[in-house]
Amino acid sequence: MEYRNLGKSGLKVPVLSFGAGTFGGSGPLFSAWGNTDVEEARRLVDICLEAGVNLFDTADVYSSGASEEVLGQAIKGRRTDVLISTKASLPTGDGPNDWGSSRTRLIGAVEASLKRFGTDHIDIFQLHAFDASTPVEEVVSTLDRLVQDGKLRYIGVSNFSGWQIMKSLAAAENHGWARYVANQVYYSLIGRDYEWDLMPLGEDQGLGALVWSPLGWGRLTGKISRSKPIPEGSRLHETASFGPPVDDDHLYRVVDALEEVAAETDKSVPQVALNWLISRPTVSSVIIGARNEEQLRQNLGAVGWELTKEQISRLDAASAVTPPYPHFPYHRQEGFARLNPPISG
Repeated sequence: MEYRNLGKSGLKVPVLSFGAGTFGGSGPLFSAWGNTDVEEARRLVDICLEAGVNLFDTADVYSSGASEEVLGQAIKGRRTDVLISTKASLPTGDGPNDWGSSRTRLIGAVEASLKRFGTDHIDIFQLHAFDASTPVEEVVSTLDRLVQDGKLRYIGVSNFSGWQIMKSLAAAENHGWARYVANQVYYSLIGRDYEWDLMPLGEDQGLGALVWSPLGWGRLTGKISRSKPIPEGSRLHETASFGPPVDDDHLYRVVDALEEVAAETDKSVPQVALNWLISRPTVSSVIIGARNEEQLRQNLGAVGWELTKEQISRLDAASAVTPPYPHFPYHRQEGFARLNPPISG
């Protein structure tokens, strides 16, 4: 397993990490993802650790805290062997302080997560969404205090826009508070919006990307193509509306290219899709999920080999879309290229 620094920090994380969204599944979204109990979770953690995957990601909102509880039980007795990543800010109840990133909400959310995990610290803590109703100074100062208290080791964000991140980083720099080093983002061969603003920001400011839904919300598993519609038992029938939309023609164009490269490399479609992501700039770790041992072992096969430059170029071309404004007017012009050199790989 390859390990990389998490952004501009000293923390080493594996290029593949495990997403525990299937643990303790309940509710319309998470029950469709999976319903892994403690016994099976321990087995999946065993397999991950054997492969060198020691980072496990979840959130307080996943199955109303059950995911954190099951993960806590699954790592019991081996806390020093693992890194825990979790998130808070999304609503976990109907009360006025059951959502957002106020001081009250964050301190309460961290204490509740620590209790569910059965630990005294969280290795990577991310805000699950931007809270426009709370001043960034209140948010970042609270996180800094939690870091100083030893309850959080590193902090980051998820689903933020570029200006929201920069405003927070500016507050941290002005006051000498702990800075964000992680940005948990949606990024896949059928969802490359991360590249337009957030990737250059991450390169410039030292934020490592933790990639969620790397297989395009389950569309790049190899089970869907021009000749294979969504299978009857696919969770997409129940969960597609929760995730990022994708045009069918674009999806099939990408899958065509993935199938070609998979045949050339003797790898599976998801393995190729994951390997492409691992090669991208600013990516610290790609979060994989699995409902069972077979799926996990399949995804772990995405490491230990490399795509050729020609294969990467082919996948790049198949997945390319017209960039949004203000990127599209000049991105092909020589002068613009000099002003905006490509990010190094």
